[in-house]
Amino acid sequence: MNNSRNTNMILAIALSALVIFAWQYFLVRPQMKAEQARQAVLAHQEKKLPQVTAPGNVPAMAASSGHLTRDAALKGEGARVAIDSPLLDGSIALKGAKLDDLRLKKYRETLDPKSPEIVLLAPKSTDYPYYAEWGWVGAPGTPNNDMPSDQSLWKQAGSGALSPGHPVTLTWDNGRGLTFTRVISVDDKYMFNIADGVTNHSAQAKTLYPYAYVARESVPKEQTSWVLHTGFVGVANGSETDANYGDFKDEGTPAKTFSSTGGWVGITDKYWMAAVIPPQNENFTAAYLGSTITGDVKAYQANYRLPARVIAAGGTTEVSHRLFAGAKVVDLLRGYETSQGIARFDNAVDWGWFWFLTQPLFWLLDIFYKFIGNFGLAILMLTVVVKTLFFPLANASFRSMSKMKKVQPQMEEIKKRHKDDPQRQQQETMELYKREKVNPLTGCLPMLIQIPVFFSLYKVLYVTIEMRQAPFFGWIHDLSAPDPTSILNLFGLFPYHIPLWVPAYLSIGIWPILMGITQFVQTKLNPAPADPVQAKMFTFMPIIFTFMFATFPAGLVIYYTWNNLLSVTQQYVIMRREGVKVHLFENLKFRRAD
Repeated sequence: MNNSRNTNMILAIALSALVIFAWQYFLVRPQMKAEQARQAVLAHQEKKLPQVTAPGNVPAMAASSGHLTRDAALKGEGARVAIDSPLLDGSIALKGAKLDDLRLKKYRETLDPKSPEIVLLAPKSTDYPYYAEWGWVGAPGTPNNDMPSDQSLWKQAGSGALSPGHPVTLTWDNGRGLTFTRVISVDDKYMFNIADGVTNHSAQAKTLYPYAYVARESVPKEQTSWVLHTGFVGVANGSETDANYGDFKDEGTPAKTFSSTGGWVGITDKYWMAAVIPPQNENFTAAYLGSTITGDVKAYQANYRLPARVIAAGGTTEVSHRLFAGAKVVDLLRGYETSQGIARFDNAVDWGWFWFLTQPLFWLLDIFYKFIGNFGLAILMLTVVVKTLFFPLANASFRSMSKMKKVQPQMEEIKKRHKDDPQRQQQETMELYKREKVNPLTGCLPMLIQIPVFFSLYKVLYVTIEMRQAPFFGWIHDLSAPDPTSILNLFGLFPYHIPLWVPAYLSIGIWPILMGITQFVQTKLNPAPADPVQAKMFTFMPIIFTFMFATFPAGLVIYYTWNNLLSVTQQYVIMRREGVKVHLFENLKFRRAD
C-alpha cells in the first residue's frame, strides 16, 4: 500500500464526516424548522373526536376548545387542587381529575434565574396541551355516563395542597350505584401514585377496565434533531418500544399496539418526559396513536389498559397507577428502576445505537463531576482516560507517521526518478515500505476507532440533562450549547448583538477557533501527502471543521481541543524518540505546493 492510498483513506474518512454534519446543518435543520412551523399553526377549532365505544378501549382524544393564556386556561377549568413539592408546582383539575398543570422548579427556560420555570404539562385550552388522565371503561352495553370522563366534576375530600406525605383524595359518584375514589400522592421528586378505587353499591356485578394515558397536541416547540428521539417511548417485554410523531402524519394511520407484563409508556422531549406506569406484575395492552384535530394540528396519545375487574354487588376494587412527570435525570431514573422495579426506566434517555459507549462515557463523566464539581473539568479528565485507553494504538499510529515522515525524502526521490513511470514508482515505494518496516494503514486505525467515541460523546453532551446549563469557566455558561462568543463582533469587544438569523456556523466562537488551531498544528506534524491537491485539502480541513464545530456543544469542542493538544504532545515526543526532526514552526508556514 502506498502513501497515496493512505492519504486517500484519511481523506475519505474526513470527507464522510464532513458530509454527515453538512447534511445535518444545511439540509435536515431547515427541513426540521419548516416542519415545526407547519405543526405550530395555531388554528385549533372546537371539534370532538368520536369516542371509542368498543369494550375495554381507552377513550379517544378530544380537541381543545380555544387558545387561552396559561393563567386564563387554569381559571377557566374551574376548581383545582394545588401541587407543591420540592421539585414541582402546579395543580390538578377537579374537572376530569386530570393532571394538566405542572412546572419544574429546578429548571428555568434560560440561564437567568428569574426566567420562567420550565412548563411540562398544560391544560387543553392552551396552545400546546399536554396532560395525563386515568379512568375506567365499562363492558359492552355500559352507558357512557356511568363512567367518569374528562368532563366529570370530582370533589376533594378535605382540603389542602398535594405535597410529599400529604396525598389528595377525590371522589365522583355516577348516581347509579358506582362511587369512584382517586387518591393521588407524590414523592419529593417526580413520581406520582394514583390509587383508583371503585365501590359498587348496586345490586348487580359490574365489569370495568382501568386505563391510563399521556396525551398532547402539536409537536414540541423545541428543536428536534436527527441525533435525538422525541415522541413516544416505553418498554414492553424487556425491550424499548418507541415511535416518532412522524409515524402518524397521515390520517388513518393505525395505532401501534403491543402488550406486556411489566413496562411503561410515555411521551418524551429532549430533557423532560411524562410516562404512565402500570402495576409491574400485571399484563397490559398499550398503544401509541395520532389523530388530526384540525388542519395540520395533531393529537398524540400513549396509553395502556389493564385486564377487567369484576366488582361484585357491594364490593370494591382498586388499582394503582404511577406517573413520572419531570426531568430525565439519569441517577433519578435508575433509582426508580431499582426501588420501584420499573423495567429499563433509564431508556427514557436516548442513548442511541452506541449505547454501549454512551452509557459508560456518561458514567465516567458523572463520577468525575461528583468528584470535582465541574462538568467541563470532568470532560478534560474523561479525555485523558480515553487517550490512555487508546494509548497503545495511538503510539503505533504516531510511530507509523514518524517513519513515514522519516522516509519522505526517499519517497520524493523515487517520485522524481520515476515521474514518467507510475508503476515503477509504486513498486519502489512498496519496497521502501517493506525495507523500513512502514505500514501506512496503521496511522488510520486510531482515527477509525475514535469516530464512534467522538459521536458517542456528542450524544452524551446533547441528550443528557446533566449537561444542560452546566458551566465551565469564563464565558462558557452552558456546556450543552455552542460557544456564545462570536468573531463577528470580535468576541464582544464591539457592542454589537449578533442577530438570530445569522447562521451559527458563521458566528464562530473562541473555542471552535482554538480547536481549529490545534487541529492545524496536528496536521503539520503528519507526513505531507504526495498529491498537491490532497495537501491543499488537508491544509484547509481544519478551517472547514472550525466552521462545523461552531454549531456543536461547547463541551464537545473543549473535548476535541484538549484531545488535539494531547495528541500533538504525544506525537511530538514519539517523533523525537524515532529520530525524526520536527520543524513545526517551519511547517506551519503556508507554502505553495509545486
